[in-house]
Amino acid sequence: MVSYIVEHEPLIRLSCFVGIFAAVALGEILAPRRSLVHSKSRRWLVNIGITATNSLILRLFVPVLAAGFAARAELNGWGLLNMIDLPGWIEIIIAVIVLDLLIYLQHLLVHAAPILWRLHMVHHIDLDIDVTTGARFHPLEILFSMGVKLAAVAILGPAVVAVIIFEILLNATAMFNHGNFRLPLDLDRVLRLFVVTPDMHRVHHSTRIEETNSNYGFNLPWWDRLFGTYRAQPQAGHDLMTIGITPYSSSPPLGFIHALLLPLVSRIGHYPDFFKRGGK
Repeated sequence: MVSYIVEHEPLIRLSCFVGIFAAVALGEILAPRRSLVHSKSRRWLVNIGITATNSLILRLFVPVLAAGFAARAELNGWGLLNMIDLPGWIEIIIAVIVLDLLIYLQHLLVHAAPILWRLHMVHHIDLDIDVTTGARFHPLEILFSMGVKLAAVAILGPAVVAVIIFEILLNATAMFNHGNFRLPLDLDRVLRLFVVTPDMHRVHHSTRIEETNSNYGFNLPWWDRLFGTYRAQPQAGHDLMTIGITPYSSSPPLGFIHALLLPLVSRIGHYPDFFKRGGK
């Protein structure tokens, strides 16, 4: 099974992406959680364009991605897990959990550092939140994130299959928890014990700074509870909460070029530093 995953990584990742994207998009049509503020077709064109641009840039400028670098680390004996003899399944669990914690901490960092927040604003400036928002990130933030992952792989030394599983989970949950579809409240309460749900993550996209400074997790929901950044619901409720960034809530830059240039021309204002997140 492990060798099959490694051998067929591109096909497996593409299949998971298409399947999850289609399922979430269908849920948004059948049971939408919120009414849309802007044209869905225009937003999708921009968001998917940004996603495609990011994929192209990674292929052009990053010679070895995370899974390939994990294979190189394993071959050279780099990283803690390559120095410890553990059963394969335990190593995979440890690696996935540690890498998920890293993504949580990275998310805190891009909110705390003004220069990184300028990049991350491209994700938050979307005034509607749906399946395409989960992949709407500035290309420079994607390169920064890949650099963090490569450094983590070198230090941790996870198995190749662990990195592949982690990346599939991260992509799938990012689409899932940005989805604009309605889950039964009882189901949401149970699911958010194990995975970040759409209602949980939507709070993070609020224009209220104390709400933006919460619910940073993408996959596992435990880190927000452990580090005190968990907020159960938005103050105004999901139907009435305002999504986006306050300086751009009335006239956001919606175009593809505007999104790429936003870090250079943005009015950063009071960026949502997680150190100032306030109460729960």
